[in-house]
Order: sequence, then C-alpha cells, then structure tokens
Amino acid sequence: MKKSNKEEERRTDTDEVLDLLDAYLASSAVCAAMELGLFWHLDREILSGKKIAGLLMLPIKRCQYWLQYLCKLGLLEQVPNGFSLSAKAQSAILDSYSQETWMLLAKESIEQFPVFQFLSSHFRDQGSLWEAAGLDPPMYVERMSEDPVRARQFTRMLYELHQPLAQEIANLLDMSQINKLMDLGGGSGVVSMTLLRRYLHLSALVVDIPNVCSAGRELAAENSLEDRLIFHPADFTHDELPSGFDMVLECDVGIYNEELFNKVRGSLNPSGRYVIIDQFAPAKGVAPFSRLSWALQSSIRDPDFSYPTSQEIVSMLEKSGYHLVTSHELPRIGSKTAQFTDDMYIINAHV
Repeated sequence: MKKSNKEEERRTDTDEVLDLLDAYLASSAVCAAMELGLFWHLDREILSGKKIAGLLMLPIKRCQYWLQYLCKLGLLEQVPNGFSLSAKAQSAILDSYSQETWMLLAKESIEQFPVFQFLSSHFRDQGSLWEAAGLDPPMYVERMSEDPVRARQFTRMLYELHQPLAQEIANLLDMSQINKLMDLGGGSGVVSMTLLRRYLHLSALVVDIPNVCSAGRELAAENSLEDRLIFHPADFTHDELPSGFDMVLECDVGIYNEELFNKVRGSLNPSGRYVIIDQFAPAKGVAPFSRLSWALQSSIRDPDFSYPTSQEIVSMLEKSGYHLVTSHELPRIGSKTAQFTDDMYIINAHV
C-alpha cells in the first residue's frame, strides 16, 4: 500500500512537471481569452462553441479545442447549452479588475514572451538576453511617452491595482501636520486621492511624465479632486523638482539613488519628511517572493539587476544627509491579489 501511494505521488508530480512544460500554452490561451473579451461575453450569457467562434471570427475546430482547454484550466464550464464562466473565473477575473485592465495585463505578458523562447540557448550570455536573441525589449516608459493611449491604459490599470495599497497607506500615515504633499512618480494619483479624502486640509502634487499626468487629471476630475490634486509633468530622474513641500512620497516607483535623494531634499521644507513605500528584498540577492517573475524578467534584460534591501536604501538616505531614518515591513494587506501588496516596506526619513 505504501509503495502504491508513493508511486501515485510520483505520477502526480511528473504530471505537474509535464503541465509546466506546456505552461506557455496555458498563458497564451488565457491571454487570448482576455484580449478577445471571451470572459465578458460569457458573463452576459451562456454561448455555444459555434456561436463563440462566429462572434470572435475564429475557425470553429480551433475555437472548440480552445474552449475545452480553458475548461481544463478551470476558467470555463461546459453546460448543456454551451459554455459558461466558472466560479473561479468570476471571482478571480471579473470581480477583481475591469476588462480594460485585464486586456492590458495580457498584452504586457505577451510582449515579454518572445525572449523566453531563447532562454536555454542564450541563458549563459553575460549581457542582455534580449540583445543576444536579436530582439528589442519592451520599453514601457518610452512607449508611454510616445503613445498617449497606452499611457492612459497603463495609468488606469495601476489606479485599479493600487487601490488596496492606497487604502493601507492612508490607514498608516499620519498626515495631520502635513499641508503640501509631493507624490513622486505617483502616476494615477491613487495614493494621493485616498489621502486627500481622509485629510481635507491636504493638497497634493503628482510628478510624472506628461502623458501619465494627462490620464491622472482625468481620474482626479472623475473623483472630484481636481482642485486639490495637481499634476506636474516632468521626468524626475533628469528635471528639477518643485519645492516647498512638507512631505515627499515615493510609492512603488523603484528608482533610488543619491542624486534623486539630494534633489528630493531640496524640495522639502525644514523638518520635512521623505517617505518611501515599496517592495524590497528580504535579504541581499533575494527577490521579494511576490515579485519573483518580475525579478527574473528584469535579470533577462540586465544580468546585474538586483532588488535592493530596505537597509541599503536607509544607508543611502543617511549618506545623503537625512536623519531619523526608520524602516519596517508593512502588515500583509487583505486583497485578492498580492502582486502589489505583499513584501512592502515603509521607510521614513527627515531633513
């Protein structure tokens, strides 16, 4: 009996590894379902395979196998009248984010995929694997600078994804003595908006690239906060920053160097605060668990990529003239996704 159980476990483990070899197919099938809007069509009504093929203009046999494969993945269910959403798809996809956000997440996943076809053949290369494979990596900031539509999609996506984090930050930060806030690289302004609703005396300024600021202004107007939330278009890695702020907040931006820290110090009033909130490495050379895929992708582009630890950031701040620097891990945030809410640290520094 014991041997039989062990053999069964071995077969199960082997099947799981075989499934991992086909993981590219699962990813591609789900991305296609998101980009073609399949889940949202099925949210409105149960559809037959033939009807889905006609609606999405797909070859019927290919469509049937695709739908059956999505059933195998647990995202669809085959019912007498055709296909319907599973409870898993309803909860994990439709109840979490908007269709537009999922479509952009799928598109970004597809854009990262080409280089991974060459992973084994170029893995030993000491430089960029993208370059070794003769491919151009997706450059999101540059693309958003050139494409206002993509910038708007990306900004609205992060507005949704960062809602749980923004609420946690508003619960955590005491802004009662802060009148003017600079939200550095604040994108959609989601964190600033949450703080503005809680502290009615507060005004905020978001610094980001011009196309992102345009999208952020739309969101501020939709939330009736356009009078208290200003968007300042600038590349803060190169451009000068405005001054006269009681606090500068940098949340989930990932750009940290002494040049920036000195620039931020010049933007702060006497006794002003610089607050950094991000996912940092639990130890040197170790990626935050919820960002392992992002860390691997980044190392494919730059073999020297490394997540800093919070202590490395603290040391850099102290070297840049800040004092009373403290760092601690944020409590786990209760959200449906941990991608932007786990492994978060908050660093407080004063001038």
